[in-house]
Amino acid sequence: MIDQPTIDRITEVAQIQDVVGDFVTLRKRGVNLLGLCPFHNEKTPSFTVSPAKGIFKCFGCGKGGNSVHFIMEHEQISYYEALKYLARKYHIEVQERELSEEEMAVRNDRESMFLVNEFAQKHFTHTLHHHIDGKSIGLSYFRERGFRDDIIQKFQLGYSLDQRDAFTQSAVKAGYNKEYLVKTGLTLEGENNYLADRFRGRVMFPVHSLSGKVVAFGGRILKKDDKMAKYVNSPESEIYHKSNELYGIYFAKQAIVKQDRCFLVEGYTDVISMHQSGIENVVASSGTSLTPGQIRLIHRFTENVTVIYDGDAAGIKASIRGIDLLLEEGLNIKVLLLPDGDDPDSFARKTNASDFIEYVEHNASDFIRFKTNLLMADAGNDPVKRAGLVLDIVRSIAIIPNTAIRGEYVKECSTLLNVEEQMLYYEINKIKSNEQEKAATRRQTETVTLPQEDEQEIRNAKAISGTKFEAQERNILQILIKYGDALLYYADEEKQQPVTVGAYILDELERDNLVFDNSLHAYMLEEYKNNFQQENFAVERFFLYHQNSEISTITADLISEKYTLSKVHSKIKKVEADSERLLELVPRVVFEFKNSLILEIIRQKLLQMKAANDEKNNALVDEIMREMSQLEVVKKQLSKTLGERIIIKL
Repeated sequence: MIDQPTIDRITEVAQIQDVVGDFVTLRKRGVNLLGLCPFHNEKTPSFTVSPAKGIFKCFGCGKGGNSVHFIMEHEQISYYEALKYLARKYHIEVQERELSEEEMAVRNDRESMFLVNEFAQKHFTHTLHHHIDGKSIGLSYFRERGFRDDIIQKFQLGYSLDQRDAFTQSAVKAGYNKEYLVKTGLTLEGENNYLADRFRGRVMFPVHSLSGKVVAFGGRILKKDDKMAKYVNSPESEIYHKSNELYGIYFAKQAIVKQDRCFLVEGYTDVISMHQSGIENVVASSGTSLTPGQIRLIHRFTENVTVIYDGDAAGIKASIRGIDLLLEEGLNIKVLLLPDGDDPDSFARKTNASDFIEYVEHNASDFIRFKTNLLMADAGNDPVKRAGLVLDIVRSIAIIPNTAIRGEYVKECSTLLNVEEQMLYYEINKIKSNEQEKAATRRQTETVTLPQEDEQEIRNAKAISGTKFEAQERNILQILIKYGDALLYYADEEKQQPVTVGAYILDELERDNLVFDNSLHAYMLEEYKNNFQQENFAVERFFLYHQNSEISTITADLISEKYTLSKVHSKIKKVEADSERLLELVPRVVFEFKNSLILEIIRQKLLQMKAANDEKNNALVDEIMREMSQLEVVKKQLSKTLGERIIIKL
């Protein structure tokens, strides 16, 4: 689909730090960069990017690879779609042949749904600007809200005609499959092939993923109709999980990193108006309660969040739980209460960026103080309500992961509530103790109720999924990939016949007819064998950017890891860098592999001997004993060699 020279051009230009930096806030750590992993929930960064090696590696969840595989994993798209994504990012022209009908059929649901959403966004935007109803109804509404044309274009706003199936008919005529129109929720399907547009008669707000793809839509009705919801949103689908999306994150991510703060509001128009006033580090939860997935999305870019409220006490109390989740994630939370009668939309329209920031600096307060004051106003002098207030505040403090910050809040609340610190700590410890007991009970229950047949299946799966010599095979591949073309020694010093690391390892394996047990490892070894003698064979790049994503992922793991000697050896001698001890290291990894093979053969022979004894087959027992004797000799030689520092005699 994409020719190799184009693939090479893309992978050469796509610097790993730039690609990952679009999604993760990276900080310098020595020669590498460090950030919070986007693939699993973590509060302490374990996600490392190596610009020199061109790879990423998370030491928490284990994911790793190059820039192409980061996009594949993050966006959940195919290898070729990831290449096209990077080509667009770096303005590289991609020449593709037209897909056959069979290949079109193979395209997975996700890719097809993204294509349908892309068409829908363009259709609604075109209708807004070029259809008479779009201009007179939709565009007029946006302009009445004070939105400039450049902002309308930036957020790709649109309009859906107030007709039963105008959009659906256009999509079908354009060649889009009805199945994906229904799956994305753009089209409603009923009996007798009834089709209707979900968003008819509404102004449209596309919801973008972190990478800028349209994953969903929100539609606001303009005519007054008590029977119809004011806002309608896309349903959950393969590409849209509302609990993991934030409106405006695509347009806000760079500003959030630059300002090291995220403003959190409620609705679409709040985000758009704030952007127009110059405040771009703002996202919306789109009217839903905050979820852990949304919070983790914010946490990738900053630890500082300011939640903006419009002064509605009932709405504030309803959203308090979501802010507790922010605390639990380890974020620093401030709350900004806007003047009476204002929401973020209206307030942004009457202020500019500098005035808004000044207002924030003078009026934002930390969340614990804000929550305490809010609940104290309700509690008044009622002792029961005040006791409930104390417990509520304590629960919020207890979930803060940082001990030092938790201690500061205890001091502050002790003063605000006129309660001794000791009592607050007592309640916090009681809450944490209860949580630990519940967790322990859950684990115990899960262990007790696990059926025996499931346990056996798990054991069988582990036996099948692993290979006996995986660690030793990986060590050999690691050496080949990192140092395969390095000089190991000269076979003949006078004639200066060099022996490379790769040549030595291949010769040792072929001499004893040794093959790898893991099929993927065996394939990589064969690939190396077929290419290592070619001039300018860049082995690390060859495997790191291999079209088989499993191979490139393994390669990223291997080049980011360091081979480690046994603890005993480390105590005896200071451990040197791998590149400085190839003369010792290379034979060692080969002999470790041979030793593991010998031990496995001996184990199999012992089983055969037991069976022969049971059958009273003395002749077979004697034969196995002779073989065992020979194997023990080899085993002792290998054990002696591995127990000593290995030196090749020149």
